[in-house]
Amino acid sequence: MFLTRFRVNTARTQARRLLSSPQSTHAAVMSAFPDLLPTDTDTPRVLWRLDRAAPAQVPLFIASPTRPDLTHLVEQAGWPAVATDQARGWTTYDYAPFLAGLDKGSTWNFRLTANPVHSVRNRDGVPTKRTAHLTVRHQVAWLLQRQEAGGFHVIEKPADKQHTEFSDTHQVVVSDQRTLDFPKRGAKGRVIVKTVTYDGRLEITDPDALRRLLTTGLGKAKAYGCGLMTLAPAGER
Repeated sequence: MFLTRFRVNTARTQARRLLSSPQSTHAAVMSAFPDLLPTDTDTPRVLWRLDRAAPAQVPLFIASPTRPDLTHLVEQAGWPAVATDQARGWTTYDYAPFLAGLDKGSTWNFRLTANPVHSVRNRDGVPTKRTAHLTVRHQVAWLLQRQEAGGFHVIEKPADKQHTEFSDTHQVVVSDQRTLDFPKRGAKGRVIVKTVTYDGRLEITDPDALRRLLTTGLGKAKAYGCGLMTLAPAGER
C-alpha cells in the first residue's frame, strides 16, 4: 500500500474544474494507475480525499495498492514548470511499514471525510431510502456506531468538559460540511452527496480491523472522495 500527497494549484483553471467535480477528480485519480482495472476485486480499492484547509492550500491524499503516476495531474492542476525528477509535484510514501507498526492501545489524531447516511422508510410497504444525517449530533453518532468494527475508540473528553445535552462527549469535531450536487454521468438525474470532515483523537483497539479500514475506507461514496481516514501522531495536527 502507498499513501500519496499532491498539492493542487488552485490558481489554475483546470484545477478549479477538478475541485468542482468529484467525478472528474475520481477519473483523474484513477488515471494514475494504468495497471489497475475497474474489474479488479482482489486488491484494495483506491481511496482519495481533498483537504480544503484554505482556498490556496488544497492537498489531495490518495491511498492505493500500487504506486501512482500523477504526471497528468501536475500538468493539469499542479506546477509543471518547477516539477523535476527530484521534485515531481507529489510525494508517495510506502504505507506498509506504518500500517504494520500500529499497536493496540496507541493514540492518534485522525481525519476522515465521510458520507454519514442511514436508511429510512417513509411509510409501510415502500423500500427504504438512503438519507444523509444533517445534524452534528447524528453525524457524530454515525461515526461512534462504527468504531468497534473499525478497530478504534474515539477518546472521550474529561467529565468536566463534556456537554451531554449536546452529545458533545468525545474528542471529535465535525467541520467542512458540503453538499455535492452534480449530474449523473451518462444518465438523467443528479447525484447528491452530503459530506462532512471529522477531526479527532482515537485509541486503537484492534490493529487488524483498523488496518482494513485505512485501506478499504469507511462508509459510502468512496468514489466521490469519502471514506479515507488518515492518522497523525497525537499532538500533531
